Amino acid sequence: MKKPPLRIIVTDANVLINLIHVARLDLFADLPDLEIVVPDHVRDEIRAPHQRTMLDSALNRGLFRIALITDPKDVDLFVDFTTYLGRGEAACLVLAVRHGWTVASDEKRRFRREAARRIGDERIIGTADLFIHAIRAGLVTLEEADADKALLEERRFKMPFGSFREVVFTIDRKGD
Repeated sequence: MKKPPLRIIVTDANVLINLIHVARLDLFADLPDLEIVVPDHVRDEIRAPHQRTMLDSALNRGLFRIALITDPKDVDLFVDFTTYLGRGEAACLVLAVRHGWTVASDEKRRFRREAARRIGDERIIGTADLFIHAIRAGLVTLEEADADKALLEERRFKMPFGSFREVVFTIDRKGD
């Protein structure tokens, strides 16, 4: 019997697309103590046929679960958020606010400010954070993570550091 996750991550389309670009959806489903949830509104935003096929395959295999916004309070909040956020972003934020989940998103600007205001910076993570978690869990090496980082940079997703080695080393030193 699988033990319950310590943290539920609700993910935005940009993080999913990054993981699809480097063929890492399966890996991130194996992250210890995490459950990754995809709002149906985010799934709908994944329109490129290859990306949608990969995501649907992961969903069909039970690697992630779909979350629907059906509770009337959730729907009201979703309607409010969609006046100034995209539907996928709004869905992620509703689920994080109402259920205490963490948001995985690489969005900046308005979404980031609103999420920080509503749930706090500590409950916002991005693609790089998921890689760091995978490195620490022994699911990916520093070299593999850096190779994936290079592929993502070819796709115009730039992380604010040169190598995961720098980030993991810095985090480890702060814990000493």
